[in-house]
Amino acid sequence: MPPLLQISNLSVHFPVKSGFLQRQTGVVKALDDVSLSIEKGCTLGLVGESGSGKTTLGRAIVRLVDPTAGSVSYQGQIISTLGGSDLRPYRKFIQMVFQDPYNSLNPRLRIGTILAEPLEIHFPQMSPSDRAIRVAELLELVGLDPAHARRFPHEFSGGQRQRIGIARALAVEPEFIICDEPVSALDVSVQAQIVNLLMDLQEKLNLTYLFIAHDLAVVEHVSDQIAVLEHGKLVEEGPSELITTHPTHPYTQRLLASIPSLQ
Repeated sequence: MPPLLQISNLSVHFPVKSGFLQRQTGVVKALDDVSLSIEKGCTLGLVGESGSGKTTLGRAIVRLVDPTAGSVSYQGQIISTLGGSDLRPYRKFIQMVFQDPYNSLNPRLRIGTILAEPLEIHFPQMSPSDRAIRVAELLELVGLDPAHARRFPHEFSGGQRQRIGIARALAVEPEFIICDEPVSALDVSVQAQIVNLLMDLQEKLNLTYLFIAHDLAVVEHVSDQIAVLEHGKLVEEGPSELITTHPTHPYTQRLLASIPSLQ
């Protein structure tokens, strides 16, 4: 059986243009020949400093950016070349929790509308009353009061907004969720709550995660496997315990040395 998600020789290059005519003068290799696989029900932690290509990889999987080369397969089906109506079913199975809980929610919409929107797209046969029931279930699932559906995003704290972002990702019953630095914008006191919520949801719903972060201490806590990116290249990959106790690449060793809790 193939892994749930297979990334094969994936590259994402962005052109550098300059001058009045905006001619291409170079290229930025955000990702360069990266290959990874993620088994169903597991968490792959993806770590690296800012600019290492972590977020680009997540966005390439969900096709927010197009790969320059290589492929992404989901359950054995190549999805990196699909478009339009062919890609839509896979958007239901693969969802994303974004880093910034402040900017990822539309400030003009009530929470109930935000959570109902993906249901309208992927379950058009669902009645308004059924959508309202599902929205209430989602809010309860992430530890919020169903009555909060009537509120606007600005009425919530950062941690509560991230719970709403998680609820939105869960709305269409995905199998695979990309968590793009889901706690880095939150207070330290709230980070553990969100991490524990994600782990509880994984066990309850049999979810598979790509957990993107720059903090190896957090990644070690949540991940079965860890992959390390440096300047768009995969430099080390292996079981979480092995990577955090016996790193072989100098870059991974430097990341570990910078975290007092792991020394």
